[in-house]
Amino acid sequence: MKLGEAIAEIMKREGIEVLLGYPVNHLIEFAAAIDIRPIMVRQERIGLHMADAISRVTSGRKIGAFCMQHGPGAENAYGGVAQCFGESVPVLVLPMGYPRRLAHVAPNFNAAIQMRGVTKSAEPIVLASEVSAVMRRAFSRLRNGRGGPCLVEIPSDMWHEEVGPLDYTPVASTRWGPDPGDVERAAALLAAAKRPVIYAGTGVHWAQAWPQLRALAELLAAPVTTSLGGKSAFPETHPLALGAAGLAVPATVPHFLSRADVILGIGCSFTESNFAVKMPRGPRIIHATLDPDHLSKDVPIELGLVGDAALTLDALLAALADRLEGPRDAAPVAAEIAAVREAWLAEWAEKRDSDASPLSPYRVLRDLWRTVDPANTIITHDAGSPRDQLSPFWVSPTPLSYLGWGKTTQLGYGLGLAMGAKLAAPEKLCINVWGDAAIGFTGMDFETAVRERIPILSVLLNNFSMAIELKVMPISTEKYRSTDISGDYAAMARAFGGHGERVERAADIVPALKRAIAATREGTPALVEFITAKETAVSRIPMPA
Repeated sequence: MKLGEAIAEIMKREGIEVLLGYPVNHLIEFAAAIDIRPIMVRQERIGLHMADAISRVTSGRKIGAFCMQHGPGAENAYGGVAQCFGESVPVLVLPMGYPRRLAHVAPNFNAAIQMRGVTKSAEPIVLASEVSAVMRRAFSRLRNGRGGPCLVEIPSDMWHEEVGPLDYTPVASTRWGPDPGDVERAAALLAAAKRPVIYAGTGVHWAQAWPQLRALAELLAAPVTTSLGGKSAFPETHPLALGAAGLAVPATVPHFLSRADVILGIGCSFTESNFAVKMPRGPRIIHATLDPDHLSKDVPIELGLVGDAALTLDALLAALADRLEGPRDAAPVAAEIAAVREAWLAEWAEKRDSDASPLSPYRVLRDLWRTVDPANTIITHDAGSPRDQLSPFWVSPTPLSYLGWGKTTQLGYGLGLAMGAKLAAPEKLCINVWGDAAIGFTGMDFETAVRERIPILSVLLNNFSMAIELKVMPISTEKYRSTDISGDYAAMARAFGGHGERVERAADIVPALKRAIAATREGTPALVEFITAKETAVSRIPMPA
């Protein structure tokens, strides 16, 4: 067996069904020969974003994989690898490398060296006979511990070297739980709390710990908020749901966090970020995380619970069973949440119900939520205004119906996520919400969706401006129009062979969305371009002192 054949066979044994890529990387041919579907993108970053979504939507049960050429291909892929690293997503990255005799000669780009800062592991294959060991190490790191991309570089002079008989068994996936003594102390603290709040992160998704999270919230009558990445880990239709704690938040989030006496962070890193709510300093904090390096990293804590989110929640539920006679009465807390939310929504009603032209982006997103079946939809945002206008108001009823992110905020990330989500969950309506800045970064890959038969729905909010920058670039805007952008993106979608419509009136929003959704059901990617106002207001609510 040749090296390329061996790598493809190992990937197949590990359950990889799709290989995202950009040529020339000879793994594409070896994979296709054994029925691993290759999907060619227009640029490397999109392929990594698609692989990212495959891993996310399956909670890591399937690992997304991406390959690219050596030199410029690996260089162009760096940003996509960094995004996976920032969001702790397990993705197998398979760059072709320079021939071994040139791998360490400047200025050649050595991916195994240069990407070590944005990967969980990065290793070249230097002996064909060691391919099983190298791939085993990569997959073991992908399937165990906190997520992150793992890179295996394949020198271009090795593809046809003989491996010999292939000895490879798929790797084991393990879990671990917290110290029982720490669990007892955390349970005592939660049982004694008068106003506990649960903050759930992406780790709840990876552990598929959604039933345990709900059981704990209902046992304690504790309201639940999430990070952007954790959004949809707790049903946002639930009376105890506060919504996501991003840069833009529902009023319920700061109201309850600032009044909490105990905060339980589960499956989160508490990473300080411009795109995450700042934790108040008053409450006692229990931090449950898979990675011990996250403990007290950005937030002082009283107790740390290290382990898988599902095992941690199981242990807490068992420990609380001895301390509580049964579920607490959630009615007073639910009523308080409803009252705060109702007042907040009333403040935003003018924008969300507006009939004006240009359109209010909040009206577009309100109508979108009312038109689709949110429980059978996977939606994601792009960076900037789409994120801040969508995340506080979109109500996610089922796990992984919302792919949130925010530790790093690359423009254009949402398109690849939606495409990868559709590959992983073809029965779902998969939506990316773009701004007119983001489409400039990745819009050409709408053609990939058409060519590769990936029928997603793209919702574009086009205000012909970098509106989020207007407040910080007033002089350059006035003198040089530096924040202006232009384009007819619905026409672009049609030119690529997709369904494209431009909408300028509120009365046309829902009919256009219905036509676009119908097109996706027929197998055609759709883009609906909404001409919107230069909206700069977002629901940023400071934490009360």
